[in-house]
Amino acid sequence: MMSNFLTNQQLASLVEAIQSAEQHSTGEIRVHIDANTEDHHAEKAYQVFKKLDMHKTAERNAVLFHINFEKKYLTIIGDVGIHERVQQEYWDHLHDYITSEFAKGNYHKALKSAILETGLELKKYFPVQGENTNELPNEITFS
Repeated sequence: MMSNFLTNQQLASLVEAIQSAEQHSTGEIRVHIDANTEDHHAEKAYQVFKKLDMHKTAERNAVLFHINFEKKYLTIIGDVGIHERVQQEYWDHLHDYITSEFAKGNYHKALKSAILETGLELKKYFPVQGENTNELPNEITFS
């Protein structure tokens, strides 16, 4: 599946960013690119979160970046385990940063740094102790 906003190379680079962001934390990060034109983005994002089994991680510490480039819409969903620790303020700040970069057409840059930022944040609260099982695939999904 191709995105008009990201090249295949950039998509591959985002997958690498996810791998590297997850290296020092038990948290899981996913990126989902949605090309549907209807609204209810937040609702859609929750459906995707569930469909990708993101609510089934052991520590409930998965984060989903749900993006609709056409609609310039971004939803960030952190599971329960994350919400207990990371302040909403953090996500609002990240959301503002990403959307302002999107507005300038910096889709890849914005997502890549958001993924790496999130990895650092997850590392604070969910450091790796012993084995770090990759509970969810790192690939980017599309709808």
